[in-house]
Amino acid sequence: MSTIRSNKTASDIAVPAARPSYFSWFDRLRVRLQRLQHHERPAVHPPAQRRANDNQPLVGDLRALLREFNVERRGQDSSPEVWTPEKLRTLLHEQLAGDEVLVVSNREPYIHVETPHGIEIQRPASGLVTAVEPVMRACSGTWIAHGGGSADEATVDDEDRIQVPPGQPSYTLRRVWLSPEEEQGYYYGFSNEGLWPLCHIAHVRPVFRSTDWEQYVAVNQRFADAVVAEAHTDNPVVLVQDYHFALLPQMVRELLPKATIITFWHIPWPNPESFGICPWREELLEGLLGSTILGFHTSFHCKNFLETVDRYLEARIEHEASTVSYGGALTQVETYPISIAWPDANDTPNVLLCRAEVRQELSLPPDHLLGIGVDRLDYTKGIIERFQAMEKMFELHPALIGRFTLLQIAALSRSSLDEYQNFEARVRALAARINERFATEDYQPIILRTHHHDAAQLNRYYRAADICVVTSLHDGMNLVAKEFIAARDDERGVLVLSQFTGAARELPEALIVNPYHVEHSADALYRALTMPDAEQRERMRSMRSRVKNFNIYRWAGRMLRDAAELRKRERIMSKIRHHSHAPLRRVI
Repeated sequence: MSTIRSNKTASDIAVPAARPSYFSWFDRLRVRLQRLQHHERPAVHPPAQRRANDNQPLVGDLRALLREFNVERRGQDSSPEVWTPEKLRTLLHEQLAGDEVLVVSNREPYIHVETPHGIEIQRPASGLVTAVEPVMRACSGTWIAHGGGSADEATVDDEDRIQVPPGQPSYTLRRVWLSPEEEQGYYYGFSNEGLWPLCHIAHVRPVFRSTDWEQYVAVNQRFADAVVAEAHTDNPVVLVQDYHFALLPQMVRELLPKATIITFWHIPWPNPESFGICPWREELLEGLLGSTILGFHTSFHCKNFLETVDRYLEARIEHEASTVSYGGALTQVETYPISIAWPDANDTPNVLLCRAEVRQELSLPPDHLLGIGVDRLDYTKGIIERFQAMEKMFELHPALIGRFTLLQIAALSRSSLDEYQNFEARVRALAARINERFATEDYQPIILRTHHHDAAQLNRYYRAADICVVTSLHDGMNLVAKEFIAARDDERGVLVLSQFTGAARELPEALIVNPYHVEHSADALYRALTMPDAEQRERMRSMRSRVKNFNIYRWAGRMLRDAAELRKRERIMSKIRHHSHAPLRRVI
């Protein structure tokens, strides 16, 4: 379908909030301000004079808004100041004072499980949780998630709530319960056999079933109802996380029309032809366009989404402003590259101590070269390609046999699905074959661990490793790359990074590889293991500066600041609506 481009006029009120559209919005607002100022002039007739007096507070609001937006336009994201939890709290206090923030995700940040020793608390191996949990600590809001732990129901109150984090509660976790049938259809079926392979170019065929779709719709509605139940006002800020809830934004919009809904899509968005495979493509797009703001990691994903909307919906798209007008409402499609919380220097163990302890733990010599890979056991992560590159490197550089070991941490994921069971078998078989080929009595080139490791354990491995290998075949961002960089306060270590990750666009100092090209990846591994210390420091110093400045709090701050501006603008437009009695669409 062809794109319908709008011809903007000075009297248009429904306009986007995007930074590229500031100028056109200011122009229209100035025209409206001039008109209102005209009404302030002394009038001959008393009714006109009363109208001027009524408009004076509105004119003042508009003037203040213009001043603030001019400042924002000049300084947007240009400050070198590092974002911190305190800065995020200040933003919330100053710009969203009194506004409640709710997060919706499938995965919960804390899981309670029954063990022989009693109830234990686990942190899931999830990039989403890693990114969003620090934000909620700063926001003190409510996180709505699926309660799947064996002891989750035993630990909540009568309203299915629990205060977290344990020991230092700062926000509320509201758990939603799903039946085995619902979880199978909504999560394992439609989300992970359908949408996950559809959005990742990893050569796994997506599977779509009508029964899975029905469960997906029902569960999205269940979570939308939970948002309404947890909201204490009619206009909360709702942060919807990931592909499990593509329908939820529109469902919440219908129940809470005044809500500011920010949806962040954590995985890639495919091209229109690929997305067209989905039988319910229009319904998914309409659901996402219930968002006030729709965020992706990269501009490439934004472009793909706009082109997909253009192909399958009759919508007005402004490509320069990156907005979509559909069903009388506007959605801003924006780039928000996700990141991590920068670690506290006081909480990081000594690098030399980590190197010694980890090598002793793994039965390796003190000067042994160590690589680290951290992934879920998923076919999109390029684990097999990583092992093949390592094997090729040994063939090309046999002097490294016996001197280099790759510690591959691959937490089991979605193990009930056939595709994941087959992939796990292939990974184990390849690791066993390479180990059999190159191992000796006291040496094993690949150490494969498939159990969960917590953040503290991973940090020790990051600090002990000489290289970190990220060879994803397709990834939205990949936070492992940033975690490794943040852990290396010694400015040592080399990151080998797939060109098919969002992180590769931010970290050009890494050794960027095409994981499908075995020899290319093997050469990069060898170069990483033999890189001089001076070059390591130069590369790592640059990457650490970027990750530190563009951290998780800046990611959240940008989204929440944009939301605050939209809410402020909505209030101004509401006053204009009241005074002009003109019908206005939801504005951005």
